Amino acid sequence: MSERYGVRVFAPASVANVAVGYDILGFPLEELGDEVIVRDGTKPGLIITKIINNKNLSKDISKNTAGYAAQKLLESLGLENKPIEMDIFKNMQIGTGLGSSAASAVAGAFGVNAYLDFPYTKAEVLKFATLGEVIADGSYHADNVAPSLLGGFILIRDNETLDWSKLHCPKGLLSVIIYPHVQVLTKDSRSILKENVSLEDHVIQSGNLASFVTGMFTSDFELIRRSLSDVIIEPQRAQLIPHFYDVKEMALNENVLGFSISGAGPSMFALCNNTLAAENVVEKARQIYADNGIKCTAFYSKINHEGAIKM
Repeated sequence: MSERYGVRVFAPASVANVAVGYDILGFPLEELGDEVIVRDGTKPGLIITKIINNKNLSKDISKNTAGYAAQKLLESLGLENKPIEMDIFKNMQIGTGLGSSAASAVAGAFGVNAYLDFPYTKAEVLKFATLGEVIADGSYHADNVAPSLLGGFILIRDNETLDWSKLHCPKGLLSVIIYPHVQVLTKDSRSILKENVSLEDHVIQSGNLASFVTGMFTSDFELIRRSLSDVIIEPQRAQLIPHFYDVKEMALNENVLGFSISGAGPSMFALCNNTLAAENVVEKARQIYADNGIKCTAFYSKINHEGAIKM
């Protein structure tokens, strides 16, 4: 029997919202992310054969973000009965706030696209990956999916039409990630948000988002620093994250550009423009949680500008 053809792809973790862009802004990390192997199958249709590192995830295509995204791509090409097998390597825990479900959805759709020798561009794959993300939290938004797929800072003008733009990223920009080992599911984190926003907060947040975008394009770190302040979502979600304000105060004292919640949490992120500040925040965050008996993973990463890749 001849060896079956297959490809392996990687889709990175991501930080969504970035303080001032709820559901419309995100960026990916380096190294951390999910992988998928797509190969020739022996039976008609797409089959998930293995899920490594998470036995609780369903192999049912309709209930798995990677499988569903891949299936929708196949259906669009009229190839839903093509024999394909998929192995999923979950290198990220679910409920961290680092786009775990989005990374799987991206890896699934991008992996099948790569296996088929790229009938779609990356931009065209986005709609299928976003459909896969819906399986996780029931909401059609691409603030994790788009950065994981496309790389760089992505601003979504409109989630419904997936009208997106890539922002300029200043040289030397880094992100610190702090993940206390408590679980906050996106559905739960969304359920506590108020439906209405005051006019005053809307004006402040709009100004911060616009100035953040300006600061990115002009490489004005001080403008970025002044802009990274969330007056709408963070005050509502901070209660879900143990010692959030202690860690935030510490990070700001280390002269980071800004600090807030990554996605739905419990992970937090800081943006900074020097490795010394990043290293200090990582070390001190670990100590804060160790002193309070909570396990914590903390690290810093460059901004990933490639997004999903064929390995």
